[in-house]
Amino acid sequence: MTAPVFVVDRLDATGQFVLDGPEGRHAVSVKRLRPGEDVVLTDGHGRWAEGVVRAAEGKDRLVLDLGPVRDEPEASPRITVVQALPKGDRGEVAVETMTEVGVDAIVPWQASRCITQWRGERGLKALGKWRATAREAGKQSRRVRFPEVADAAATKQVAALLARADFAAVLHESGEERLATAALPAHGEIVLVVGPEGGVSPEELALFAEAGARPYVLGPTVLRTSTAGTAAAALLLGRTGRWS
Repeated sequence: MTAPVFVVDRLDATGQFVLDGPEGRHAVSVKRLRPGEDVVLTDGHGRWAEGVVRAAEGKDRLVLDLGPVRDEPEASPRITVVQALPKGDRGEVAVETMTEVGVDAIVPWQASRCITQWRGERGLKALGKWRATAREAGKQSRRVRFPEVADAAATKQVAALLARADFAAVLHESGEERLATAALPAHGEIVLVVGPEGGVSPEELALFAEAGARPYVLGPTVLRTSTAGTAAAALLLGRTGRWS
């Protein structure tokens, strides 16, 4: 069993460290960590350190002996998934599983056929849930560099992101080429677009094609919007050598 991961605001020194607040409470009262057990602390941006529990104090303080602070480099090629907003809690499911497999960035997309609409306070609350889900899934999957969850993007903003990518693809049943055989870059950024339940509109497909993103299929079946990004990312992580 690998050591549990806890998130801290700053991590820049070795020696004795006190983990308190919500993370300390979780470590002491939920995980019930005891002296001699191993932990990992991270800022979620690639900086991390291993520690050994020295003592548990009260219900929310864990005293650690912290080892050297290290920096995990960004993975390459970087994988970004543009995820159209699904219905209900399917968005959090998509974020959770994409985080677990290793996606580097997630961009919520307000596609024209999205049933769900992120507006005002409701939109900010939904975005907060996506970011909290990525944080918790990052801890659970023992990551030290959590995926970035961007602000919700309009279609033109997605097109601009695709135009800057080293490889851009729209997962769509009209594609004549499989993602499994596409020519991929060894470095740089890969951007995948996952459409909503109602599909990517012809106008959106045309705009994305102008930006250099062609349609690709994963296989003979059509996946739900909440699972397509995870399946595609797993395929690319294997093909690019990031899982080797």
